[in-house]
Amino acid sequence: MKKFIETISNIWKIDELRQRIILTLGLLLVYRFGAQVVLPGIDTAQLAELSSQTENGILGILNAFTGGAFANASVFALGIMPYISASIVVQLMGIAIPYLQKLQKEGESGRKTINQITRWLTIGICIVQAPAYLYGLGALGVPDSAFVLGKGLDFIVPAVIILVTGCVFAMWLGEKITDKGIGNGISLLIMVGIIATMPQAFAQEFVSRTTNNTGGIMFMLIEVIVWFLVILASVYLTMAVRQIPVQYARRTASGGYEKNVMGARQYIPLKLNASGVMPIIFAQAIMFAPSLIGRTFNDTAAGQWMEVQFADIFGLAYNILFAVLIIIFTYFYTAITVPTNKMADDLKRSGGFIPGIRPGKETGNYLDKIMSLITLPGSIFLALLAVLPAVVVKLMDVQAGWALFYGGTSLLIMVGVAIDTVQQVNSYLLNRHYDGLMKTGKNRKVA
Repeated sequence: MKKFIETISNIWKIDELRQRIILTLGLLLVYRFGAQVVLPGIDTAQLAELSSQTENGILGILNAFTGGAFANASVFALGIMPYISASIVVQLMGIAIPYLQKLQKEGESGRKTINQITRWLTIGICIVQAPAYLYGLGALGVPDSAFVLGKGLDFIVPAVIILVTGCVFAMWLGEKITDKGIGNGISLLIMVGIIATMPQAFAQEFVSRTTNNTGGIMFMLIEVIVWFLVILASVYLTMAVRQIPVQYARRTASGGYEKNVMGARQYIPLKLNASGVMPIIFAQAIMFAPSLIGRTFNDTAAGQWMEVQFADIFGLAYNILFAVLIIIFTYFYTAITVPTNKMADDLKRSGGFIPGIRPGKETGNYLDKIMSLITLPGSIFLALLAVLPAVVVKLMDVQAGWALFYGGTSLLIMVGVAIDTVQQVNSYLLNRHYDGLMKTGKNRKVA
């Protein structure tokens, strides 16, 4: 506890880090406030059925991603998912469209152009999703009397504009957090929305266990222990690396005086899960499609089967497809975020080499082979954690709302984003003040 208090004190002493944390918390608070603001023209007293419809299933996940804004018919009801969908489309198109491939190689200027394309595509997706959400409220149990102004154009047009603006504003909040705050802003918005639903889910599970004679407090304790073990496994998955030894024939090191180090050895850390939480987010966004396709073609046997099977997020068909998509997206995202050829070129220019491997192309091929080998178990482990909620529902009879935190999208996003944010805070402490969250080391003065 003393170490924790000391670390918080060290964080507060760094002006830039303190300002970034305060800004991040302030923008997250704005997002949470917006999730409670209901669209004008809707009677909030008649949204009870909508809330009950979004407690479980795919809609439950979507509602968790928006922090309850979906069930509240809020101005942030679309959440940040249109931006995630646009990012997926742009990255997939980057494989086939030469213009986007050229932008990816142009560094910072190309990245800015790609971000601008993603923003415009996000607006386009919102324009399609907003009317669909408004007209879909009736199918989700919202009575016509809840629409004070009716469902005419005088309500639909302003509501669509507000929903699109809400999504764009949420996207802007995420980008500002990334640029001016701490952590990845988009991921933080999703994580905060997920955390907002956790207390209610835990309370419902606790009440169910203690009042329905289904195990009592002892079984609830077992659930919590299993949950912590799953968190531990998720942390190991996120932090695990394969160290590739690198040797330098000659290198100058400074330690108060200059000296030549012959044969100095270092390591290239290749992460077991280099793609982080993005395969989960990508796969989850895609998993909304099969049920919608089945609903569109529900006059056929195949359509009815798809609608039923893929509407159940704890069903066998849903989880098999979910796991396969996670494995595919893990390979895909790793391939576009870990440039092994560039790593090999940089290593060659700096005078380094991997023992037994020739510098240049052979080094790039070797790194690519290692990444492929370690990505397979990493992606399988990631997929197993993602489908674990379905396992605990079937085997432990855990309530659906609480089961979503046993691995799955919710837990993996929370663990991944939390570790990424802590690492960024730690880097500030290491570079600007103390050894931060490290257990050993000496204090360093700020220049």
